[in-house]
This record gives sequence, C-alpha cells and structure tokens, in this order.
Amino acid sequence: MDIVFFTLFRTDNPYSSISLSMAKELAKTHRVFYVHHPYSLKDLVAGLLRGDKMLRARLPWLLSGRVRYEEEETIPKNFVAAQPPLTLPINWLPKGRIYDFFQRLNNGIVLGSIRKVLRDHDVRNYIYINCYDPFFAGALPKEMGAALCIYHCIDDITQNPYTARHGADLEREAMRHTDVTLVTSANLKRLKQPFCGHVETFFNAADVSVFQKAMTEKYPRPLELQGRQGKVIGFIGNLDELRMDYPLLKKIALAHPDKTLLLVGPVNSTEPQQIGLDKLPNVIFTGSRQLGELPPLLQHMDAVLIPFLCNTLTKSIYPLKINEYLAAGKPVVSTDFSEDIRSFADCIYLAENHADFINKIDEAIVENNPHGVRHRIETAHSNTWETRIRQLWEIVETYTPTLKYSNTQTLQHSNTPTLKHFLTDERA
Repeated sequence: MDIVFFTLFRTDNPYSSISLSMAKELAKTHRVFYVHHPYSLKDLVAGLLRGDKMLRARLPWLLSGRVRYEEEETIPKNFVAAQPPLTLPINWLPKGRIYDFFQRLNNGIVLGSIRKVLRDHDVRNYIYINCYDPFFAGALPKEMGAALCIYHCIDDITQNPYTARHGADLEREAMRHTDVTLVTSANLKRLKQPFCGHVETFFNAADVSVFQKAMTEKYPRPLELQGRQGKVIGFIGNLDELRMDYPLLKKIALAHPDKTLLLVGPVNSTEPQQIGLDKLPNVIFTGSRQLGELPPLLQHMDAVLIPFLCNTLTKSIYPLKINEYLAAGKPVVSTDFSEDIRSFADCIYLAENHADFINKIDEAIVENNPHGVRHRIETAHSNTWETRIRQLWEIVETYTPTLKYSNTQTLQHSNTPTLKHFLTDERA
C-alpha cells in the first residue's frame, strides 16, 4: 500500500508541518509520494525577488511545465517529493464562472501532476491524503483508483480572510467527495461534521526522537544567546498575525527585563515592528530554523511559551508545538485558547489573562523539577507520530473493509500492530 500526499506544506517549509511529519513516519515502512502545493505566477515573482534559493533550483522545471522529483537526505529512500508546474493566481477573482473556469484549469494541472507520479512510479494500490489544500485536488476522481481518499483539516479555514474567500467552499466540496475527513481538534470536528459523511479526530503529535535530544545531548550555547545573562524564555513556531498575541509578548519582555525572550521562527506579521517589540533589548528574533537546529535552542530555554490569542481561529487549534515542547522536558506556559490545550492542564501552566501569564513564567521556572520533567516527557511519548500512524491505519481499516495489501513484504517488517493484524486477515 503506497501513500500519496498532496499538501500545502513543501518539504522546505520554514517550520514544522503536520503532513511532512506524517509522511516521514509512513516512509519508514511504505512508499510515500509527497506532492507539493504549486507555485502560482505571483509566487514565482515574489520568491525570485526575495532570493528564495529552493525556488531558483526548481525554476527550470517550473518554466518548462514539468514535474520535478526531489529526494530528501533526512528521509528514507522510499520517499519522493514532486513539485507540480506553475498555476495561475486566481484567489483575487470573485466567485462565479470566471473563477470556476480558472480553478478547473489549475486543478487540472495538479491532477495531471499526480497522474504522472502514479504512472512514473507504477503506483496502483494507494491511499490519497490531501492535507489542508482544498484549492487543488481536494478529492481524486474515482477513475484515478485510490483505495481511500482522505481530507486532512488542520485549521478553521474560514478565519483567514485570504483562504476563506474561496477555500471555505472548496473545502466543503472536498469533504463531500472524500471518504473520510480527519480533523486535528475537538472544535474542528463540531464545525466540519455537518459537511461530510465521515469525520475522525486525528490530533497532532511530535517527532519525539528529534526534540528529546534537548534532554539527552549536550549542546554549546547558541550564538544568539552568547554574552547574555539570566534565564531564557522562548517560543518556536510561525510568528503570524492571526494566532500570536504580540501585545502579550511585549508585556512579557517588559515585565521580565532580567530574562531573554527568544522568538524562533519566520515572522509573518508587521505587528512586532508596529508595537516596538523588535526594539526591546531583551528580545531576539532568530528567523526560520531547520528542524535539526531546534533542540540546541530548546535546551537553553528555561521555560517555553504558547502566547496565542483567544479567538475563533485558535478555538480550533491543537498546537503542533505542545508535544514538541513536552518532549524536550520544558515547562510550558500557555494562554487558555482551546478545549484541546486544556487537555494538557496537568502538565502545563494555563494562564487566565495577561497578568496571570506573566506571573506563571516565574512559577514555571521555579517549580521545574525532575518529577515535572518526567511527566512532560511521558505525555509527549503518548503523542508521537508513530502512535498517530497506528491510528491512521485503524481508520484506513475501518473505511476500506475490502482493502487488499500488495506490499506484504513491507508490512511484515512493520512494528505497527494494526498492520500485523492485516497479515492474519483473510483479506490481506
């Protein structure tokens, strides 16, 4: 059984992505074909202007309209990424016939790329997963032969003005035509259930083997922190404008002048500059970092933060970073933004308001002890991608009762109990 992903998150995504983490775990035992979100002509121009090195490497294929195959050194050899050709930028168009025409045109480009992947690699028995990219190939046509089509919803698409413009309708269409929808939070399940026949909760997880290195390895002090004294409090992730509470971060920096506030990740908002957060002497923005660069930074943090706004969008979030933080054994201080973050109340510090958040930072640092570290690590180990992939195969079994597995050699070497069960089933 092969897996074909179509995903919003490319392999060179500047922060951790759900689909890539899933694909890496699946690639340990299965062939995985990871089809990237296409660049539009607008993306091409913008990327070239900012000097995007990976875009430049892909440029000859993009301009020639060919699919580019890519292999990743850090991923097993049976993982292949594919970059589709260019598409047209059409999100600015109003709803109607003109948009529908160009959307079908763009969709045909992506479907053609997926068909090429299937042909070139002789993919016949496969599962298709669209990870939060309903703009293209939300569901595959039946004649493409997927044993199961899955739509993976990881956010409330209606809360981003750009994606909501056409994405909300396209997502509902995708959910109607796929066999099952996976959602990453309890609130998303409530929101999406009316639009699809089958929906399953599929929480985010962590690559524990990466983040536990913050506990097991000894790293030198990162360059960003050299020469700085005192405790370090930090955040790792996408510093966007829809989730991040920047006024809270500024209050934290001002209330803790003896500490360094280390913010790791791409900045996708102008608000830090607008409120002067970037000018404070104890605040450091590192910019994007590769996954392997995160454990040394985490190791030198005394407490880690999830400073999310409490709004309609974050109400549906089960943050990817929570289990990454816990795997590193770090005390976590978070705003009380969702039902799912409250499920971690026994091992993190949940703040009721800004003042409470500021106070809980010192509390978290003072109370950090071996017992708390063990509890956090144990919690993370119950939320690994290996655990989630076992759940994925259980879902596959549920929704494909007549599924036949051809790559039994791979399954025999799998550590996944559900897959071993398939081998003893008369259908296998």
